[in-house]
Amino acid sequence: MDMDGVLVREEHPVPGADAFLDELRAADTPFIVLTNNSIRTPRDLRARLSQSGLDIPEESIWTSALATATFLRNQRPGGSAYVVGESGLTTALHEIGYVLTDNDPDYVVLGETRTYSFEAITTAIRLVERGARFIATNPDATGPSREGSLPATGSVAALITRATGREPYYVGKPNPLMMRSALRSIGAHSEHTLMIGDRMDTDVVSGLEAGLQTILVLTGISTRASVELFPYRPTLVIDSVADLVGRTGDPFAAT
Repeated sequence: MDMDGVLVREEHPVPGADAFLDELRAADTPFIVLTNNSIRTPRDLRARLSQSGLDIPEESIWTSALATATFLRNQRPGGSAYVVGESGLTTALHEIGYVLTDNDPDYVVLGETRTYSFEAITTAIRLVERGARFIATNPDATGPSREGSLPATGSVAALITRATGREPYYVGKPNPLMMRSALRSIGAHSEHTLMIGDRMDTDVVSGLEAGLQTILVLTGISTRASVELFPYRPTLVIDSVADLVGRTGDPFAAT
């Protein structure tokens, strides 16, 4: 399942999320929380969720930063990168042995931050122009806040692309790489797994392309009207995960 917009909104739990997670644990149903947000480490996210009243262990949290680090470790072990992002991303790259530098790096890696720097974006543009490979953690153009939408990684990536003519490779949802790694981490098969998310363009499409059934909740980005704008549909649309309490054994039984 996704995290922001599904289990929490900003720092507040979605009503019913705690009961839903309790039911999954009581039934020994394996689950993993996926987030395209690369700002925080799994440890930080666990602490954030705990403060919201949700108990989710580090090993049940998989971020686009971790997926990006796994991808880079497999592509170019021991490489180097110039990073635009925060501790979730820099920590993940340090842990795979990457050197973070602005001196002829192998990659420019763009992640999420609430304080995008014009200077850092300019450096990224110049490094991509000089031949650094362009990677972005996720394609989300906006993210939610209490005041409304915030520009996210996809929007800043578009700026760099417009300046350089180079498209990034996005590692996070809806890239099937992230979904497959999440399935492996809980020993699951796509036939017996479902994806719960609040976005059609990342959560639902990633689940569909990975062969999962999908549930869209309306506690985040999407509305019932916005669902109709897409050429594909989720298996089920519900108001929130609270609607799944009492139905975790077969969430589609009533449909």
